[in-house]
Amino acid sequence: MNLVIQQRGMTLGVHDGSYQARSRDGEKMIPPGPVRSIALHPGTKITHEAVLVAMNHETDILFMDHRGFPIARVWSPKFGSIATIRKHQVLFARSPDAVTWVKGMLLRKIDNQLAILSMLPAWDSLHGQELQADEIAVGKIRGYFEETTSAQLEEVAGKFRNLEARASKRYWQAISRALPDAYRYSKRSQHPAEDMFNCLLNYAYGMLYGIVEGALIQAGLDPYLGIFHRDEYNRPSLAFDFIEPFRVWADYVVIKLCMDQVIFREFFDIQPGSFLLNASGKQVLIPTMNEYLNEVVTQQGLARSRREHIQREAHQFATTLKSPFLSFNETTEAP
Repeated sequence: MNLVIQQRGMTLGVHDGSYQARSRDGEKMIPPGPVRSIALHPGTKITHEAVLVAMNHETDILFMDHRGFPIARVWSPKFGSIATIRKHQVLFARSPDAVTWVKGMLLRKIDNQLAILSMLPAWDSLHGQELQADEIAVGKIRGYFEETTSAQLEEVAGKFRNLEARASKRYWQAISRALPDAYRYSKRSQHPAEDMFNCLLNYAYGMLYGIVEGALIQAGLDPYLGIFHRDEYNRPSLAFDFIEPFRVWADYVVIKLCMDQVIFREFFDIQPGSFLLNASGKQVLIPTMNEYLNEVVTQQGLARSRREHIQREAHQFATTLKSPFLSFNETTEAP
């Protein structure tokens, strides 16, 4: 269970051992045991007692900004208690294994983009041939990824970025073409979003970033020690690496909402060249996104929620870093 505190003025406290969410509309009691994360949006509060209960239950607390991105978090000191994982994380980033890992994550991202593109003609029969051409073009770019090999990530990182950007550009062009007229856009825009679709997508990505970063921390990984994305001040580069194959889940939710035409301009605070999701919009997107992430799906023979699949993959990656990996030790000379 993921507890979202978003109504302005709402306070999360504790009463008789349970969380107490109080707002102008009343109060609600929530047992702490099932709660795995708490997301606090602007204009909300949490008490000291609620933080202690969350820490005792190893519950992640996220503070979100107005775009839906986590800007701070509080987590249990029990998370990530094995420093060996983080030490080996640095070594892994410089090893040949990093090339294989990055290539695999990006290929999964493109495969998921191709899956979305294959669905678009069913939603938009008017542009079927054009959408098929887009799918073929992205498929060709995937082939270039398959052909690219190297023992060092620095040698192929630039090519990987170029191919990923080309695939994404064609992907987003196809999606815009297939959307109903009211939701079409000229380009991907982030800060700020310049249209309804990009505003929704940015917010959904923010929710997904929070989940991914939390999964990395719980697994003992340092989200700021990136492998493929460049290190930048105050940016969780590993979370940006790790989210790539999971972005499609946010894509699908936003595309489906727009295809169903249940998103309206009244859901946004609009300024010249800027769209910001307001309370009405959040009431539609947040529960829809959470419901989708909590849906049980089968991957690698295991039936888990999408959220749990992210956590499982983070723990699997951390497990591989608990022991030194031979490829780095064998190919790197001592200084």
